[in-house]
Amino acid sequence: MKYVIACIADTPRAEDVCDHAIWAAQRLDTDLEFLHVLEYQPDAAPITDLSGGIWMGAQETLLLELAELDKRRFELARTQGQQRLQSAVERARAQGALRTDGKQRQGLLVDTLLEIEADTRLFVMGPHSGPPRSSRLLPDHKLEASVRALRRPILVANQPFRAPARFMLAFDGSETSRHTVEAVSRSPLLTGLACQIVVVQSDGKDGSDALQWARSTLVQAGFAAEGVLLDGEPAPQLLRHATEQAMDLLVMGAYGHSRIRQLVLGSTTTALLNQAAVNLLILR
Repeated sequence: MKYVIACIADTPRAEDVCDHAIWAAQRLDTDLEFLHVLEYQPDAAPITDLSGGIWMGAQETLLLELAELDKRRFELARTQGQQRLQSAVERARAQGALRTDGKQRQGLLVDTLLEIEADTRLFVMGPHSGPPRSSRLLPDHKLEASVRALRRPILVANQPFRAPARFMLAFDGSETSRHTVEAVSRSPLLTGLACQIVVVQSDGKDGSDALQWARSTLVQAGFAAEGVLLDGEPAPQLLRHATEQAMDLLVMGAYGHSRIRQLVLGSTTTALLNQAAVNLLILR
C-alpha cells in the first residue's frame, strides 16, 4: 500500500496541507498519513562556551539549567506535534477519509521523507515557517531541498483549499515534460478536471507541434484540454498566466534539461517555490 503523506510540521498552512491531502487521498483511493517531523534534537543543541567570565561552579550550574531547558523545549515540541497529528486525523475522518493515521518521527525532514519514499504515492507539503517572508523573495530551503531530493510527486499547498476544478500544465516538448503529460493522463488525481496546456515560446522556437502532441495525448485520455502559446521567459510568463486565469493548480515536471528545468533546479528555483501564489504539483 502506498500512502499520501501530508507533512504538517513547521508550516503556517497546516490546515491547507491537511485539506489538500484529504482531497488527494480520496481522488487516489489510497490511505492518508499525516507526518510530523521533530527536527529539534536537544542532545545536539549547541551551548555557548561560557568559560573565562564565570567561576567553574556557576558555569556548571548554568550548563545544567540550559540542558534542562533544552529537554523541556523538546518535550513541549513533541507534545505540540502529537496534538497537531490528532487534530489532523480527526479533521480527515470528519471529511470522510477514514483510512487515516498520524505518525511522529525525529530527524531531518528530507532524510525522513527519503526513508519513507518507497511507500509513498504523493507528498503534500506547505511553505515552511521562518523569518518574515511577506515579499516571498526569501528561499524556502526545506521545500527546495525536498523537491531536489525526492522522486515522488509533491503537491505544494500555497493557497487555502478549494476543490480543484481546473489545472494548468507547463509544457516545453522536452522528454521530461512529455513524461509529465503521460503521468497526468494515467493518474486518477486530475481526471475530470479542465486542463490548459501552456507552452512558453522562447529563443525564437515555435511550440505549436509540442503543444499539439500534449493536447492530443490528454484529449485521448479523456481530458477537456485546451492549449495556449505564450512568448517570453518561462518563469514569469507561467506565474502571470496562472494568476490571471485563477488556476487551481500548476502542474510541471522536474529534473529535465530545458528552460522549464530551471524553474525547479536552476537560478529561478526561488521564483517558482516562493513567488507562486498558485498550488503546485511537481512530478518526476
